[in-house]
Amino acid sequence: MTTLTILVVDDEAAIRDMITTVLSMAGYRVLTAADTQEAHLLIVDEAPDLLLLDWMLPGISGIEFARRLKRDSLTQAIPIILLTAKGEEENKVQGLDAGADDYVTKPFSTRELTSRIRAVLRRTNALAAEEIINIQGLCLDPMSQRISANNTPLNFGPTEYRLMAFFMTHTERVYSREQLLDHVWGANVYVDERTVDVHIRRLRKTLAPHGFQRFIQTVRGSGYRFSTHTDGE
Repeated sequence: MTTLTILVVDDEAAIRDMITTVLSMAGYRVLTAADTQEAHLLIVDEAPDLLLLDWMLPGISGIEFARRLKRDSLTQAIPIILLTAKGEEENKVQGLDAGADDYVTKPFSTRELTSRIRAVLRRTNALAAEEIINIQGLCLDPMSQRISANNTPLNFGPTEYRLMAFFMTHTERVYSREQLLDHVWGANVYVDERTVDVHIRRLRKTLAPHGFQRFIQTVRGSGYRFSTHTDGE
């Protein structure tokens, strides 16, 4: 089995050392960086499988670094878990919208951290299929993490992309808001269920000019489903 590599980016040496010890004991290969400049060099050279990224860093903040990584086609597929003392829901939503796959609030237990890492890696691998999915002209390319409508590229943020990728790989089944939060945002991310509705509206707005908004259907009293049939409303 291939040993997975995790890059820990935190300006506090004690936290880097603690996480390194825990993750090494869990069987991961661990790299560390004290700032985003050092982290970027390691990402280019080592291509880590996951990034543990502190929100507050000297120079470029962790959340801004996450945005930059998600805008770069070479690094956008790397899953990111934000480490931060900011525990308010607004901060969590901000971090997730920046492209983070999960969010761990300091102080955290080592057991919680390793559990979150395993969950994110499972979720990432589930969406990492290599085959292009084409549903009546709506096309998902998981390798480039791009979605197009009749060959026209669509502009989705990281969270919308993950939500669309989940829908397009799990068609014709109804998912509640809670289930979508678990599958797309992560079971341990405590975000209001209304966040799902906000992102559903964004998906439909982007798909509407191409006529594909009808695929994302509201099932009253249950949640949402992705279906090519027109009897979902």
